[in-house]
Amino acid sequence: MKTFRELGLSREFVSLLERARIATPTEIQEKTIPLVLAGRDVIGGSATGSGKTLVFASGIIENLERNGRVQALVLTPTRELAEQVANAITEFSKYKKLKVLPVYGGVSIEHQIRFLRNTDVVVGTPGRILDHLSRNTLNLEMVKFLVLDEVDRMFDMGFQNDVEKILGQCPKERQTMLFSATISSEIDHLAKKHTKNPAEVSVESHVDASKLKQVYYDVPDGLKFSLFVHLLKKENARLVMVFCATRRNVDFVTNNLNNLGIRAKAIHGGMVQNKRNKVMNEFNSQNGVSVLVCTDVAARGLDIQGVSHVYNYDLSKTSDEYIHRIGRTARAGKEGIAISILCSRDYENFSNIQRDEKLKIEEVKAPYVDRIGIIVDDKKSFGRRGGHGSSRGKSFGRERSNGRRTNTGRRPQSNNRKPSGKNYSRGRSNSSRRNNNQRHGRR
Repeated sequence: MKTFRELGLSREFVSLLERARIATPTEIQEKTIPLVLAGRDVIGGSATGSGKTLVFASGIIENLERNGRVQALVLTPTRELAEQVANAITEFSKYKKLKVLPVYGGVSIEHQIRFLRNTDVVVGTPGRILDHLSRNTLNLEMVKFLVLDEVDRMFDMGFQNDVEKILGQCPKERQTMLFSATISSEIDHLAKKHTKNPAEVSVESHVDASKLKQVYYDVPDGLKFSLFVHLLKKENARLVMVFCATRRNVDFVTNNLNNLGIRAKAIHGGMVQNKRNKVMNEFNSQNGVSVLVCTDVAARGLDIQGVSHVYNYDLSKTSDEYIHRIGRTARAGKEGIAISILCSRDYENFSNIQRDEKLKIEEVKAPYVDRIGIIVDDKKSFGRRGGHGSSRGKSFGRERSNGRRTNTGRRPQSNNRKPSGKNYSRGRSNSSRRNNNQRHGRR
């Protein structure tokens, strides 16, 4: 393992790293920093939390001098990631006194316009960057460094055309660095089109089985939320991240946890930026809030330390996304646990995840749990059942299925049957076990 000085970083830069208690390079840093410092275009395959921000930050900081013109542009998929990247570049460029500006939607554009007149590095989301370009408040003619961070997420969020438009306004003579957890054919095409003789560096996403325990419970549809609450109360959790598939599910889980006296906060793309910032400040300060409920998109790039438990309330569709989720815990040599709660709608996704032979997810028999009364949306009424969207009374005539509603009061027909070859157990409730292929449970 080489030191940061041996990788080519200056004494001033390394001194700032030491102050931040960053002593040893990660794998992606050791492989890529020398290439970046040498001016090579780079295509990096690396997941969130791997240390890739320091890779491109080092290239920008070590090779730029302050002149008040935008010389580096970093594109990120989310506002939170833009803030965190901007903060990192600011922190490690103190000896250069570079001016760094995060640029994203949800906040006043006038404030950004004022500061863009004297900025060296811009870190922003594609939508707001395009907005500034259309207003002629951002000039990219002097850009020497272009970074595309978490390209797979930007494409998932529909920013592919926006990214292409932005790249078209950057000088052809520049250093381009592209980072993505996965390299799809679309991303490969983008990379070949906009990079010159790039160095390709890949760091395999992996889970340290010695530090991270992975388990799953299989329960009837109507008991998912009840079991989730039971486990939250039973586990000795410090900080908890809960992943849901949709914004609606995030709000459902958060509202019901708070109604039960469990302080939880939601974060998703439908929230204004000031509220998102407030949520993250409360969670990071552990100011009475120990549960963060989020979507995959909103969570990507969040810098959260000390997470002890990750709950998959809804299963991710792929093993890559599952690894991103559970990688939030068991960091810095600490132990963690990832808990997935399955019902019939999760079987297909869980089968996809289990195809990754590197993942070892242990089945745990679901304990007896009482059904918990729930609220739906913001209405303060309670249902009889503890599943997602279960209800009683006039105000709950509609039930929810994966973020959709049906007027029939019944869950829509689904192809989510138990995967063949898998022996899934069923959790117990006050009633006897139900065969979900014969009778639809409520959610």
